[in-house]
Amino acid sequence: MANILVLYYSRGGHTALISDAIAKQILANGDQCDVMSIHESKQHPIDWSKYHAVALGACVLYGSYHKSVFEFVQQYQQALANIPNSFFCVNVVARNPEKRIPENNKYLQKFLTLSAWQPQDVKIIAGKVDYPSWPWYDSLMIRLIMKMTDGPTDPTAIIDYTDWEDVKAYGDHITQLAQVEFS
Repeated sequence: MANILVLYYSRGGHTALISDAIAKQILANGDQCDVMSIHESKQHPIDWSKYHAVALGACVLYGSYHKSVFEFVQQYQQALANIPNSFFCVNVVARNPEKRIPENNKYLQKFLTLSAWQPQDVKIIAGKVDYPSWPWYDSLMIRLIMKMTDGPTDPTAIIDYTDWEDVKAYGDHITQLAQVEFS
């Protein structure tokens, strides 16, 4: 039985839900899984030696990742690189299937360019539009961006673009990554 770590940065909670779904699938496969936000890792240091694989996910807002994501990968780039690893990017542009292809997703490419850590594996997961729960300025700015990209602009819109079956398949994939290390 492998032990897997799912780490994430979530701003509005959707990436945390995705991380939990990945962990549930890993557990359903019979492996152990811990889920932790990168902020929690500051209070509870990670014992990297107990894990056979790690998946790190982060959401995109205004075309970039929170600076704490880059600080985390800078600090732990060697630990991340020492075990089978994957990075998953959550963004709404991935609502379009062609933007789920790594080479076609500028947000994933931006991460790979700016990150001190180069993941061995990547995944793009479509996120969620939730205008009513966002602060007014986020809602306004994202609606402007959506207008330019032919996305939804109704300020009452709540649209979950996440393919939850694909998230489960990604959990299976992470299980397979861990088996390489564990076997």
